[in-house]
Amino acid sequence: MTLAPRLPIRIAPSILAADFSKLGQEVCDAVEAGAEWVHLDVMDGHFVPNISFGPDVIKSLRPYTTAFFDCHLMISPADPYLEAFAKAGCDGITVHAEAGPHLHRSLQTIRSLGKKVGVTLNPATPLSAIENVLDDIDLILIMSVNPGFGGQKFIPAMVDKIRAARTMVGGRPIELEVDGGITAETIGAATAAGANVFVAGSAVYKGDGIAAYRENIARLKAAAEDGRR
Repeated sequence: MTLAPRLPIRIAPSILAADFSKLGQEVCDAVEAGAEWVHLDVMDGHFVPNISFGPDVIKSLRPYTTAFFDCHLMISPADPYLEAFAKAGCDGITVHAEAGPHLHRSLQTIRSLGKKVGVTLNPATPLSAIENVLDDIDLILIMSVNPGFGGQKFIPAMVDKIRAARTMVGGRPIELEVDGGITAETIGAATAAGANVFVAGSAVYKGDGIAAYRENIARLKAAAEDGRR
């Protein structure tokens, strides 16, 4: 079996945990503190319980940084809004496998918009839901909590799912991202299982300002590297 290339460890702070009264500054501070990606959790109050923000907020944040905007659409349907999020400045757009009946069409649309293509699986959704679209995606996002709320605890059973996803990917250069309950205590197991991108909300945005964020991100990266070893 051909193994996937070892991709860089990336920390993707979720801005849902940031201070919305100074959101642009919070994005800048996280990136300056060492974050590689910025994770944008879009929630519609339908597919998931909460409502967060839309393309206009993302567009307003785009001038603050050149960092990769990692847009996670927790909305259903997603297809009517893909172009708006692409135009807002998202670099990658991830849709849920559960959000609509025509996943392949959604992925093709994202690709046609010139964006990196991602697909997300809820904890109860099997990997078989995406095995026929692996050649069409750049990223798999494994939800390690049920989507819709921050601050939940990591579901331990998702470690086996991450490991199985890494095996399923084979030699494809697909990023394997994990979202939910990521802390310095849980990131090592997820890294050891094969994940390389980690969404972290409160684990990054705790403390006051860039010095605290830098320390938080450094702690996450060190724990992730330990997991790889």
